[in-house]
Amino acid sequence: MKTISLAYSTREINRNFRIKVSGVDGEGNKVHKLVGVSGAIALIGVEMFNKLLKRAFNSVEDKCVCKLRRCIKFSFYIK
Repeated sequence: MKTISLAYSTREINRNFRIKVSGVDGEGNKVHKLVGVSGAIALIGVEMFNKLLKRAFNSVEDKCVCKLRRCIKFSFYIK
């Protein structure tokens, strides 16, 4: 089984962003809170989180909002 690692280090992600999650998780519970790297990976997995990180690091605005079809929204706030 091939393991997938993060494209950026946890330290670099936490240094540059605050990550807020809103919506409904996989169990049907409402979520509206700040999460860290491990919390985001628990919700969507490493592969999808890498895609969102790439989009957030390439963004030129103060806030990058990524909406998923799973009724969940990730907001990356630049520090």
